[in-house]
Amino acid sequence: MSTEEITLQLEPRTVTGKAVKQLRKTELVPAVIHDHGQPSIVVMGAYAPMYKAYLKAGKHHPVQLQAGGRQFTALIKQADFDPQKHKLRHLVFNAVKADEEVTAEIPVHIKFDEGNDVTPAERNSLVVLRQLEVVEVEALPRHLPDALYFDGEKLIVVGDHVTVADLIIPAGVTVKTDPSHPLATVFEPSALQAANDAAGGDAEEETEASEESEGAEPAEGDSTPKEETKE
Repeated sequence: MSTEEITLQLEPRTVTGKAVKQLRKTELVPAVIHDHGQPSIVVMGAYAPMYKAYLKAGKHHPVQLQAGGRQFTALIKQADFDPQKHKLRHLVFNAVKADEEVTAEIPVHIKFDEGNDVTPAERNSLVVLRQLEVVEVEALPRHLPDALYFDGEKLIVVGDHVTVADLIIPAGVTVKTDPSHPLATVFEPSALQAANDAAGGDAEEETEASEESEGAEPAEGDSTPKEETKE
């Protein structure tokens, strides 16, 4: 786990609803802090440090917030991006307590032997298909890892696979994702291409539908659960 401290200076916000669009035009990002069942705190911050904090913290690294004379330790619960410009436009923080376990999504990476940067299967011109990029864990905030790893040397021949159960789990961390869920599987390139071709028609239809749905900007907070959309 990383010991790097990520801090953010936020300001109280009085602008809510559709009017927050004006904030974004001045390079401010609206946000909300949920604090253990207390009334939500609406805040805002400068775009650059907010985006940098999101990139570094993801949804698993505690962020130290200073807002309106108060301090919070929080996890990023939701991040909303403009689907066309791909710019951050809203953050939802959940305040956490140092002595209470929290649930978080942790990225999954492949661990290679020293000197290698691909799996044995890929060195033999096979394809490793990643099937899960994050897993859900439970831990005290200080025990949350920045990533979890599995041994890439187990992926050698067609059909080899690793599951959540193969992850290397540090002390103090409990994985909540189904241990039988596959993380990566080895395929023949030709077999994978055939499967992709067979699914091509459905994929094209889904892409067209997605492009049509992105024509209009989603309502503020649409990507968050209802209890998290109040701004």
